Order: sequence, then C-alpha cells, then structure tokens
Amino acid sequence: MEMLDVVDEKGEPTGQMVERSYAHAHDIPHRTSHVWIFRRKDGVTEVLMQKRSPGKDSFPGCYDISSAGHIPAGSGFVDSALRELWEELGVKAEPQDLHFCADLRLHSKNIFHGKPFLDNQYSRIFILWRDLDPADMTLQESEVSQVRWFPFNQVLEDARKGKYPCLYMQELEDLAAALEK
Repeated sequence: MEMLDVVDEKGEPTGQMVERSYAHAHDIPHRTSHVWIFRRKDGVTEVLMQKRSPGKDSFPGCYDISSAGHIPAGSGFVDSALRELWEELGVKAEPQDLHFCADLRLHSKNIFHGKPFLDNQYSRIFILWRDLDPADMTLQESEVSQVRWFPFNQVLEDARKGKYPCLYMQELEDLAAALEK
C-alpha cells in the first residue's frame, strides 16, 4: 500500500495521508517529482522519454517523462526523484545533478480500465543532463517498457498536436524556457 501526503495549494503536507489509489479516486492533492533527462547530440537537444508499461494504471503505452513518481508520505522531492531514476531506469544521480525547472499544479480527469482516474498533483520538475545509452539502462518492467531519445523540439511540436496525451503542455513549455537560459 503506497501512502501519500495530502498537500495544500502550495504543495506543503497537511499532516493527512491517503493511499495512492484513494487519492486518484477522490481527487486528493498529492506530490510528484518529474525528472527530464536531456543531452546535446550533433547540435540537437534531445530528451530521453520512457514508454509506459502496458499494465500501468494510467496512460499505458504512452511515451512519457524520463522518470517520474509519486512522493511517498514523509519523503521529499529530491530524494524521491533520485529513487525513481534508480528504480525505473537504473540511473544513479546525486542531488546536485538535478536542476530545478518549475513547480506546477497539474490536474486531469480521465478514465482508465473503466474507472475514473483523477490526478491532482503538485509536481516539482527537474532537468538532468546525461548522455546515456538506452542499452546500458536497467528498466523496471512493471513501469517502463522501453526508453528512447527524441529531439526535444519535435516532442514539443508533436505534443501540441496531441501525440502525447500523458504530457502537460505547461510542463513542456517550462522546460523549453529553462533550456533557453
């Protein structure tokens, strides 16, 4: 049973905890960490995206954030980000490797596997610069079916056309702004 902190509008824990499935069934605000892995290859900024496993409770088979996850009750953004990188991709990183991009309130309502899925999250977005070979990565099969590098500008363009239903445009736009700095 995965317990999550209930959070206020600023992402601060309220002292209450709920089980993850309850949070998604009842629109309870909770926290997530998102890590986007980037590299520059032949003058092109590329982003590593993971393809969600077919058994995922939301957006199975969708290309998604490099690594992301819910923050367990009592944990923080950075330690959760580092844990997810290791668990999902086998990527070891240190806190100083993560570059803060943005904090976002993300909210969506969907139906998956015949049940409502309400996602009310306060997310901290990080950038990790790392040139990784997907063949050298250890993927958590229950979470990730494959990873692949994409030109970031192409991801932005395709997302605007609705190709990535699991991604939020605001998050991609914040990443694009951070990459321009």
